[in-house]
Amino acid sequence: MVQLPKLNELGFFEIRLESIGGLGANLAGKMLAEAGVEGAGLNGVSFSSYGSEKKGSPVKAHIRFCDLDTPIRDTSPVERPHIVGIFQEALAKTVNVISGIYEDSTVLVNSRKTPQQLKEKMKLIGGTIAVIDATGIALEEKNRVNMAMLGAMFRLCPFLDAETMKDVIRKSLEKKYPQTVAPALATFERGYNEVVFETFALPEGVSMPAFVRADTPVLGYETQPIGGIVINPGNSILKDLSISRSGMMPHFKEETCIHCAQCDNVCPDNCFVWEERPDKKGRPQMFLKGIDYQYCKGCLKCIHACPTDALSGEREEEGYADSHRVPHLFDLAIR
Repeated sequence: MVQLPKLNELGFFEIRLESIGGLGANLAGKMLAEAGVEGAGLNGVSFSSYGSEKKGSPVKAHIRFCDLDTPIRDTSPVERPHIVGIFQEALAKTVNVISGIYEDSTVLVNSRKTPQQLKEKMKLIGGTIAVIDATGIALEEKNRVNMAMLGAMFRLCPFLDAETMKDVIRKSLEKKYPQTVAPALATFERGYNEVVFETFALPEGVSMPAFVRADTPVLGYETQPIGGIVINPGNSILKDLSISRSGMMPHFKEETCIHCAQCDNVCPDNCFVWEERPDKKGRPQMFLKGIDYQYCKGCLKCIHACPTDALSGEREEEGYADSHRVPHLFDLAIR
């Protein structure tokens, strides 16, 4: 039986995967646990937590490993992870993806940035940051992000056997989806080989932030607003769906647009912004100004509906959405 590199006070080595629906974090967690139990002879468990079961909504997958003589008696969420796998970099905008990490925890991020850039962006004090362009690999291999992330995860978990994982991939896919086995194995292999990581020592005199349990209420009898007023309503105007994009987004070319509104007919989130202007004959018509990327979750339905190729699906680049966003002008919203 292999030796786990570190354990918490209960005898567990814990991993948490932060993702959005559609990227396969739930399946990745199950396959990771299966490889640890069957291949490494460990005791393990995997389970997930998520809200609405749809593409783009936040998802957490939790994995625990321990020695065979250590019982696993519950499936409480992993709050103090030794490894965090972040499947969608933009999640950090709305979710505290690094909550509860130790000073020697490893944070694996699906990104094209360097570890140093991610350290500054995520305000990490210390620990190891690993980076893999899982989205780029998945697009090139015509497979899914979770296989590339699994490959990188196995590189960071030396107690797990990569060959066992390949057997798990074959067993999980070959009956229902035999055509996906070869791309999945290639994606896993590239994730294993292409991940880069860097360790940052905790600065002298600096300590990690105090751990706060996830179930600690923010508002209580001493801190709630007078009268129990809801000061931050979850409405459709203030929502930000940009974290739901899984690597692709629409680009708009106004010069080829005929303003037919086919894109708006199929858009599920009212991303397209219109204004009334006179046409060539002076008649009032609605013209498409652009896309409000705050509400765009990258479903790309508009790409297939556009008859003139005024919309194209492109790999999302850092800063493109902010610089090309055409915001809606809502009379009832204060931003």
